[in-house]
Amino acid sequence: MKNLQNILEDITEITTDIETNYPELYRTLDENPMTIGTSNHPHVDKIAMQEYLESLKQLLKHHG
Repeated sequence: MKNLQNILEDITEITTDIETNYPELYRTLDENPMTIGTSNHPHVDKIAMQEYLESLKQLLKHHG
């Protein structure tokens, strides 16, 4: 399993891809990538980040 740093790098990469290539999807993301883990989620762990990454992957997979 990936470590937290690798997961965060993957999230950054996929979020940038969505922002650049799928702006219509980027606008629907609930979280601002720059503020993940702040006031609404004071304790964000590896499992939560992995789940978020998987949700981003599913979003792209089902966007057609």
